[in-house]
Amino acid sequence: MNAGMNAETAGTITGGRPLMLLDAASLYFRAFFGVPDQRRTPQEPASNAVRGFLDMIATLVSAHRPGALVACWDDDWRPAFRVAAIPTYKSHRLANPTSAAEEVPDELAPQVPVIAAALAAVGIARLGCPGFEADDVIGTLTTRATGRCPVRIVTGDRDLFQLVDDAADIAVLYTAKGGVREATVVDQAYLQATYGVPTGSAYADLATLRGDSSDGLPGVRGIGEKTAAVLIGRYGSLEGLQAALAAGDPALKGAQRTRLLEAADYLRVAPSVVQVARDAPLPEVTGALPTEVADVRVLSELAVSHNLAGPFTRLLTALGLS
Repeated sequence: MNAGMNAETAGTITGGRPLMLLDAASLYFRAFFGVPDQRRTPQEPASNAVRGFLDMIATLVSAHRPGALVACWDDDWRPAFRVAAIPTYKSHRLANPTSAAEEVPDELAPQVPVIAAALAAVGIARLGCPGFEADDVIGTLTTRATGRCPVRIVTGDRDLFQLVDDAADIAVLYTAKGGVREATVVDQAYLQATYGVPTGSAYADLATLRGDSSDGLPGVRGIGEKTAAVLIGRYGSLEGLQAALAAGDPALKGAQRTRLLEAADYLRVAPSVVQVARDAPLPEVTGALPTEVADVRVLSELAVSHNLAGPFTRLLTALGLS
């Protein structure tokens, strides 16, 4: 559990307003690269990622009026269970070959704890889990919320499309193209139109076959997105495809059959890497929105030391606290 998570808010979300789950690293990386550095001298602390992140939350709260909000954190950006299954998992993002740390821009790294402190000062829940990624926190909180309230997942990462479920009112606000202001709403119709798969679980199977170079996942050689969609559509799931392959389905022949057989070891372990955890050991938390500023002194100090008065004002206004 991270500092700033209001565990005392455990309970049931009511009122039909959505639980909003932020893929925090996805958003603060976007803020860092997208928000201008306004420092007047190099001696001032960098704060563009913090300012951008707080403004993103203000925009999201104003636009979507969530009933609860949790900033989901990467306590472990490269969990051991995923690396054990596929050693190349995110290996290209290591700061150096002998380090377990992720390569992060020098001017972003010191801003991450400031973001955490800002969230705590406002009273917004922040939650991570040792040995798990933010995606797993999101997967677990989404699973817990199913049937209790709508869920909106805010991310620039396609990995979380697997959680989309129209029946449970779970959608992704995808920020990769339009940012948070013009985020793409990813529902099952979007998955069908864009990727040719009908459900979030089918998207996870497609992603396993396709692979993802940004995560160090090789996929199956010669099988791209369109072919993966055709195979999942024909056999219903990755499990159905593997059963057909084992049974000698004559429709799987030639180079395609050879490549699927060559990838048997990968396909055996890849689902445990691609699929987000649904049962990470998290405390019960609703992420209820603050009804007052949690720590006025710290908020004021951060506003002065990191030039955050404007973003704090906009966020507090969106939350109805000013």
